[in-house]
Amino acid sequence: MPQLDTSTWFITITTMLPTLYLIMQLKLLNTSYYKPPSQKNSNKQTPNNHWQLKWTKIYLLYSRPQQ
Repeated sequence: MPQLDTSTWFITITTMLPTLYLIMQLKLLNTSYYKPPSQKNSNKQTPNNHWQLKWTKIYLLYSRPQQ
């Protein structure tokens, strides 16, 4: 029964590692990350909604003072 020839394993593994590293670097180079949000313009006017101007207060039954 022939023995397993392991003489080329070192060369194969040492060339595989840099190759995998380069492939991963190229994949990461091509990925597009999110763009940071642009700054909002503070002079921009918001629409005038009636519920933004109205101030209401809701009273709960348990928040009233005891009599």
